[in-house]
Amino acid sequence: MKNLDQVRNIGISAHIDSGKTTLTERILFYAGKTYKIGDVKDGGEGAVMDHMELERERGITITSAATQVRWQDHVVNVIDTPGHVDFTVEVERSLRVLDGAILVLCSVGGVQSQSLTVDRQMKRYGIPRIAFINKLDRTGADPDSVCQQIEEKLGVTPVPLQIPIGVESNHKGVIDLLNMRAIYFHGDNGEEIKYEEIPAELKDKAERARAYMLEQLSLFDDELMEMLLEESEIPVSKIEDVIRSATLSQSITPVMMGSAFKNKGVQVLLDGVVRYLPSPLDREVKAIDVTAVEKAEKAERENGTNEKVDPDKYKVPLSTSDDDPLVCMAFKTVMEQFGQLTYTRIYQGQIKKGESYINIRTGQKTRFGRIVRMHSNDREDVDIAGAGDIVAIVGVDCASGDTFCGDGANYSLENIYVPEAVIRLSIEPKSRDSADKLGKALERFRREDPTFHVMTDEETGQTIIAGMGQLHLDVYIERIKREYKCECIVGEPRVAYKETPSKAVEFNYKHKKQTGGSGQYAHIVGKIVPMAEGFEVPYEFHNDVTGGRIPKEYIPSIDAGFQRALEKGPLCECEVVGVDAYVSDGSYHDVDSSEMAFKIAGFDCMRENLRDKCDMALLEPIMTLDIEAPDEYQGSITGHISSKRGIVTSSSTKSMTCYILAEVPLAAMFDYANELRSMTQGKGGFSMEFARYARCPRNVQEEVVERRRKELEERRKNK
Repeated sequence: MKNLDQVRNIGISAHIDSGKTTLTERILFYAGKTYKIGDVKDGGEGAVMDHMELERERGITITSAATQVRWQDHVVNVIDTPGHVDFTVEVERSLRVLDGAILVLCSVGGVQSQSLTVDRQMKRYGIPRIAFINKLDRTGADPDSVCQQIEEKLGVTPVPLQIPIGVESNHKGVIDLLNMRAIYFHGDNGEEIKYEEIPAELKDKAERARAYMLEQLSLFDDELMEMLLEESEIPVSKIEDVIRSATLSQSITPVMMGSAFKNKGVQVLLDGVVRYLPSPLDREVKAIDVTAVEKAEKAERENGTNEKVDPDKYKVPLSTSDDDPLVCMAFKTVMEQFGQLTYTRIYQGQIKKGESYINIRTGQKTRFGRIVRMHSNDREDVDIAGAGDIVAIVGVDCASGDTFCGDGANYSLENIYVPEAVIRLSIEPKSRDSADKLGKALERFRREDPTFHVMTDEETGQTIIAGMGQLHLDVYIERIKREYKCECIVGEPRVAYKETPSKAVEFNYKHKKQTGGSGQYAHIVGKIVPMAEGFEVPYEFHNDVTGGRIPKEYIPSIDAGFQRALEKGPLCECEVVGVDAYVSDGSYHDVDSSEMAFKIAGFDCMRENLRDKCDMALLEPIMTLDIEAPDEYQGSITGHISSKRGIVTSSSTKSMTCYILAEVPLAAMFDYANELRSMTQGKGGFSMEFARYARCPRNVQEEVVERRRKELEERRKNK
């Protein structure tokens, strides 16, 4: 690992069923890591990277899996990620620590809903990528259309480096536009690569495609543009250098092609990975200097100002030197029989077996007793790991997103973005004896998966689990049954509604209580304002008090009281969001005022105003629905979406298949899989992803509120 220039940390991401795991299996085979190609749906041992029994049964990837291969004197750390949107946090945390990625696109489906999500995630972390158009052997394959979609839907500049030699059943290989040669893949598993002359019938097309490629690349390099204008010979090494620099700056997305299942194009893609994607040296990683932030916060307190310190102002670049103090990130945790397995990306310095390092979040020193390199579910012990490496630590107690530092460093890496949970279920063990097993299982999954939430309903005492979608929770329920031998009773899926004020109100609230001895006194004046649609934070507190009308030590108590009141709204006891709270005036009593008095005042004031004056509205989760079905069913599908209060945002037909994109309330989507199957005779498929929260229509709001009221009454009777 010493020569970091020869290290690549890449992720393989795509829409569900685009062929990510199939591609990863070929990469392992051609790199000599495995001696047999595993298939996702072969019914036998299955894919190496899908090591869970559930993954092999369902033919989908549920957890991301890491491995390391060698290709052309380069070390390539590969993470295969799930395609289903319910497991999107697996993609999120993998991309957070990677340097580059392969975006796999189906040559028929093109840019689909989850492709858009993955693209957003790559852009969030500034990840350069290569697009691989897969499944060129499928009926309806159209790589030109996919390139157009990359430009239109993803807003990036695609630069095809290859064109296919035939598509569908005629797919034989690819034409390399840099070297202007045909590449064929022979042998039982496509391991024999043959370079030949371009077929005569494709010569013109290849010339045009090469001219387009050079024209696109010349926009990013003046020297190349001069060579083009002078019509001089352009060395292949020059073209490769321009592709690499434009890819690293994310100005272009190189496009490569093939069919992983038919063993075509994978080795050339690996060549592209080592030539064009970044090494750890090409990526500037910054961390927050915790010591500098603490100094700034102390200065703010001493100055008497309540300004929030922006940690982003105190970011410092990390080196990739093994000699500097360690800075690494724990990006994924897995609970195992003998303790926790923590996947870790090292950015600076070295991890040494038996050494202790500081968890910046907790301030605790932790000993790293055993370091392993992962190959899917297998592991290989290592004594030392350096900058740019991805390893796992055994038996370390920490959370996903924690930063560990060696002596002399006090840095914190930016945490992982976690999407909101939108669906809830109640869960309880069938027999009382299994309660302990269920508790252990839920605690394990909660720690492993930041999008999986466990809570207790205070009124019913029921355990509630929340997640990203029905499949997400189904998988965990199945895992509890199999891995913990615990049968469960599961309640009906429930939508995670939220409440929001729709009217601004002013308040002038006084809390007074006198009961012998010192009493309680707090007086606050201000206003509650609804946030504009599309708000990013659910609540903001503004302190506009001047002249010491309320002592500054009581201000945080008012804020805490407000926040406590927002936990349960007046309509359905759902979380209240979209609240801007301003406190501008008030008064206090020298003896009777206290932090508790102002906290109670804040709580009662907020609760009273939300209940009586703010004209509360209910927000419901809206999902993006992506449907693929035979075009003969298009009319009935769109009609059915309308009956569910959905809006079709786009629809297209290609090769007798219709692709429908719609926005639909989650409340109307339970059991949609069965409805779509019966409508399309089992030929339709769909994926669903959380888009945003939006206001419920008034009639739906009334129904939900009424249903909730009846449930509460029923519970009180049964108590």
